[in-house]
This record gives sequence, structure tokens and C-alpha cells, in this order.
Amino acid sequence: MSKIILAHGEGGKLTREFIEEIIFPLFRNEPLKTLTDSAVLGKIKDGKIAFTTDAYLVSPIFFEGGDIGSLSISGTINDLCMCGASPLAISFALIVEEGFEIENLKKILKSAAVTAKKAGAIIATGDTKVLPKGKGDGVFIATSGVGVITKGRNISDDFIEEGDKIIVSGDIGRHGATIAAFRHNLKGKKLSSDCAPLNAIVDALFESGIKPKALHDPTRGGVATLLNETAKRTKLGIEIYEEKIPISKEVSAVCEVLGLDPLYLPCEGRFVGFFKPKDAEKAMLILKNFKSCKNCSIIGQTTKIRNKMFPVLIKTKMGSVRPVDELSGIQLPRIC
Repeated sequence: MSKIILAHGEGGKLTREFIEEIIFPLFRNEPLKTLTDSAVLGKIKDGKIAFTTDAYLVSPIFFEGGDIGSLSISGTINDLCMCGASPLAISFALIVEEGFEIENLKKILKSAAVTAKKAGAIIATGDTKVLPKGKGDGVFIATSGVGVITKGRNISDDFIEEGDKIIVSGDIGRHGATIAAFRHNLKGKKLSSDCAPLNAIVDALFESGIKPKALHDPTRGGVATLLNETAKRTKLGIEIYEEKIPISKEVSAVCEVLGLDPLYLPCEGRFVGFFKPKDAEKAMLILKNFKSCKNCSIIGQTTKIRNKMFPVLIKTKMGSVRPVDELSGIQLPRIC
């Protein structure tokens, strides 16, 4: 059978065959092999448990640099490691529209499996539902993730202080620009999503002895919204420098054509970190060991708050200062 039919989601023979023949061979691991409703993960290391959940309905399903499968796993892994957790296991629920090509579904599942393996996590449990044709839009994915925060890896916005340096781990806006370019039939040889798990990079920071105060991944709403949310939680001001913000030529070109601001475009393989001033340059040296972080940059610092309404300010290349507000409304729907 080459396409999904309604019976694949009804819990009977076809559902069992679909799981055993299509899904399990790609996600094969010890907790999953029982194919029961819950996974038994066994004992975990001493520490705190981190738990996250998310849903993915990106359009297009396949894009340069990834697809909905790799995006869902990367997003879940990154949500965990932004609180200092090492990923352990992921649940993976598929909502598939009747008529969806099984070969395309296999590509998505393989992509998810490869990404999970790269991050050292397992896809331990899941579910499949099928919607009647015309009631969905190809495939949606819902995930949850469990991770462990070991001793010495507690990070939080509560630790951020005035004068801390702000680092972005690489050039920004790639995922949002890639999706926007596809939708408007714009092409660029080097334009692709930054979609990737970040846990190896975060691990390298901690293993070097550098402890970030806080980490956040700038997904929906981009860097600008993330900084505003952090400023409001910490009751501090934030000052960034336009000339220090890494943006690729390809992303800049897409933004210029479509009237978008890269500060508000989502990233799916970058983090914004807050560090002690003495740790910032050391952190930069660690980051630059990773190909995806070659363009990492110290983009600003925390300050005393000057304007409660606009706590985030940007110093432009022209020397002027203007407020950077959080995203209002929808810039790009169905981006992740």
C-alpha cells in the first residue's frame, strides 16, 4: 500500500501492521519494542527531571535543511537543553491525513530517527491518528520530551544580573527566511534552515567549566521577542548592537524582498545565552569549534532598565538608538 488510509488510524490490524512495518523499524529501541501504551525508561542519573511538550505543523513539510520530522525532534531536544537538561526520551505522535504518501512519511520518520540518534535520545513511545482527506494538511506531529538536569547544570533567568553579556550562537533568521522564500518561490543556493539539535554545543560549554546563566532558543518571534520576554522576567534592560548581530547575505536578501525583519524570524538551531562578562569570550572560543557556530557573536548586554515599556534597545549602525518591541501579530504563520 502506497498511501495512508483511514483504517491505519483505527487501532486494528492495519494500524498494527503500519506500526510494526513502517514505524518500528525506523525508531527501533528497547523501550519501544513492547509497543505498549507507555514506555518504561528505567533508572535515571541523580538530578532533576525536565519535561517538555510541543506540536509541529510547518508548511511546507519538506524544506531546505530539514523537514517536519527533524524539526520536531530538534525542537524538543532544544527545549530540554535550554534548561540545562540532557535529553533522554521522546514521545512522537503522528496525525496523518488520509491519502498521504507512505514513502514521504518514511522520509519524515527516518529524518526524525536520525536526528534523535545524533542527539543521543530515543523515540520511546508514540501514537498515530488518521484524519479523513480534506480534514488535515498532510501530516502534523506532536512530541513530548524527558531529560535529566545533573548537578551543576541549573540555569535560569533568575541568575541574570546587570552587565551580563548576551551571545547568539550563530547567524539568525535562517529557518524563517527559508520557509518564507519557499512560499514565495525565491531561491538561493546557500539558503537553508538552521534546524538542528543544540545539546552537543550546550554540553561542550558545561564540560569546559563555563556555566551559562540562562539559555533560550529564539523560535517563534525570533531574537527580538525572546529578549523582550527575558527583560520582562528579569526586570532588567537589554542593549544590543546592530553591527554585532550575525545575519547571512541570503537571509538579508529574503528579508529585503519580502519586507521582513530578521530579528523577528525564528531560528531552529541557535540559542541566545546570558553569561558572566569574564566567561563570554571563553564561551565564544568553545562555540567556534562547531561549524554551525562560526558566526557566533556577543550582541549586547543587560543594563539597568531605562524604559519599562521598551526594555530592549538597539544601537543602530548609524549610531542612533531605537526600541525593539516584541512581535505583535503574525509575521509568518505555520513556521514550525
